[in-house]
Amino acid sequence: MAIIAMVSAKASPGVTTTALACALSWQGRTVLVECDPAGGSVLSGYLSRLEIPPIGLLPLAAAALRDQLAETFAHQLIDLDAKDPGKRFVLPGINDSVQAGTIRPTWEPLTAFFGQLEHREPGYDVIADCGRLATSAPPWPLLFRADLLLLVVRAATLRTIAPAVGAAEMLRRELTQYGQGPGALALALIGDGPYSRRDIEQRLQLPTAIELPDDRRTAEVLSDGGGRLRGSERLLRAAASAEPAVRDAIARRRAHLAPKSSRGSSRA
Repeated sequence: MAIIAMVSAKASPGVTTTALACALSWQGRTVLVECDPAGGSVLSGYLSRLEIPPIGLLPLAAAALRDQLAETFAHQLIDLDAKDPGKRFVLPGINDSVQAGTIRPTWEPLTAFFGQLEHREPGYDVIADCGRLATSAPPWPLLFRADLLLLVVRAATLRTIAPAVGAAEMLRRELTQYGQGPGALALALIGDGPYSRRDIEQRLQLPTAIELPDDRRTAEVLSDGGGRLRGSERLLRAAASAEPAVRDAIARRRAHLAPKSSRGSSRA
């Protein structure tokens, strides 16, 4: 894989929780990158028990301006898993939305660098928590480059689904005009409600790549910290089971985008 970006239309449907659940449960090596222009929340939530120096996306953006990303990157990471060190990291986001303007000019080089991480030794996949689209400065270069762009939707009520209709239309339009087409766009559905998965897919005209239960106890630990995860929680099991489908979707997407000359011939 390479870059999996996650966004929501507005409100708080669980983008950070979904991204963190995937980062903690997938078998592959992952870096969770907090790209939300409104600010990151992992340090003040899931990792709030730790004393962490001021590292993360902001210093990395400064390094991008000096063309020193490769030298700086590893020093900005925090290991998410003490039981399996070196496999799952988080790159903390900005502390305040005021800092989003500082990051904005560096999204292009940052995105290019993140896209190269899967080819390093060892290689890492990037899970990018990009927050809400209803902000003044979404990280568009990252969204355009993503191998899979997940619109996170809580399936509880029409009120939680309706904002995603306009968001899906806007993303399709922007990806068609500035990205690599809308084929990377899919849904991450959370919980159950009066509308079936098929109903939501038809309404938003998008397939579902990830489907997670409304496991509130685990979600609270991931969001606010203060608890202990065993790895057997419903939310983490569902996130882990989604990894093969995500990898298959990315592989199909890349095969579709590959030049015809590189796909080979089906003739004997």
